[in-house]
Amino acid sequence: MFRLSSDLRVYLHRETIDFRAGINSLAIVVEQSMGLDPFQRAVFAFCNRRRDRIKLLIYDRSGFWMLLKRLEADRFHWPRSQEAVLTLTTEELHWLLDGINIAAVRRHPVRQYQSVG
Repeated sequence: MFRLSSDLRVYLHRETIDFRAGINSLAIVVEQSMGLDPFQRAVFAFCNRRRDRIKLLIYDRSGFWMLLKRLEADRFHWPRSQEAVLTLTTEELHWLLDGINIAAVRRHPVRQYQSVG
């Protein structure tokens, strides 16, 4: 499987889209519906109504990439939120693509200490 660079921003379009949409239509959704720049260094993720397909839109300096993943028997655990656009890390996107429910994952809190002694 491929791995995306950890410095990429990931934006999840929470509402489902018509999966007949191609690169131009997805770029318009990013610009008009999500209010973001489709040419920025980011990954934009979209899901279909049955939650068995995900499309990723990425711009890489000279053109767009559109990647599609289709599940044969399962469904993606698409995050539920009131927000129209969710921001994820690339690690969380990989978890989502691997079938992990990212809403159920809890990390240890980040700790900041003044000294070791």
